[in-house]
Amino acid sequence: MLNSLQNKFYTNIKNLKKNHQLNNILVALSGGQDSLCLIKLIQNFKKKYKPLLKIHYIYIDHQWKIDSKKQVEHIINLIRNSENISIYQIPNITQSENKARQLRYQIIIQHAIKYKYPIIITAHTETDKIETFLQQIIRGTSIDGATSMKNYRILNPKIHLWRPLLNFTRADIKYFCRQLCLPIWSDITNYNFSINRNRLRYEFIPYLNKYFCNNIEKKINAFLEISDLENEYIKQNAIKLYLISRHKYNIAINYSLLKKQHKGLFARTLQIFFYHNINKCLTHKNINNIMTTIEKIDNKITIIKDNNIIIKLENNWLYL
Repeated sequence: MLNSLQNKFYTNIKNLKKNHQLNNILVALSGGQDSLCLIKLIQNFKKKYKPLLKIHYIYIDHQWKIDSKKQVEHIINLIRNSENISIYQIPNITQSENKARQLRYQIIIQHAIKYKYPIIITAHTETDKIETFLQQIIRGTSIDGATSMKNYRILNPKIHLWRPLLNFTRADIKYFCRQLCLPIWSDITNYNFSINRNRLRYEFIPYLNKYFCNNIEKKINAFLEISDLENEYIKQNAIKLYLISRHKYNIAINYSLLKKQHKGLFARTLQIFFYHNINKCLTHKNINNIMTTIEKIDNKITIIKDNNIIIKLENNWLYL
């Protein structure tokens, strides 16, 4: 099984690097067993396939833990003899998972831009994907949000995010680390149930497994894979519709063309229009308000003020 996990990782990396030159990478670490596994797999990959590969590690210390300094020392000891590592300590401690994640990604991306790393690799697993899906559902999300964690993502034209462990389960990772006797750091924050992800991981998902469905994670993952394909189909059609219906010269879109489409496609195309032109993600409520107004008007000039946006509807065109 150890070799099969190693080969699975090699296959994932090879698939991801088909359209990229894999010369230098930035590996983001969390300090847990997933990161240990990723470090070992990448080092083995480098020895076997890419000896000239330049690897730089980055770790963000949110200073949530009493022993955070010791964990930093532990990570440094793991990396010291092989590659370089940058460690950022957050001075203003936040207990918000969402804010911490946003800050973490902001630092990692800025580091990648500054030091010109075209590829960022993280240790997210299939289990992380399922937990993220459940969190998104609880918050209230669309199919786009529910399938947001992918193995490949373009952060900007020069920086791409890879998740080569996204088809590894937590059980796979645990087995790999134990077989190689990797020094797993016991993170006390994993048992803090005021953190929603921990409650999902240690209470909710085991509860579903025990009382509702065995292998619930596999079932959810299968659902996410199907949903992702369907979401991509909708997204591509929405992009095509946007390109057909946008104005050649003004920041405007022909809403009469959009009205003829399915409401789901109508809404998605409006989302693309606003994001592409003013870099703003409108909520489901905002989009619904705009669509409702469009459905009611009879070619009259109408002004909509919503979410600090002024929209003008005139002669079948929506202007910003």
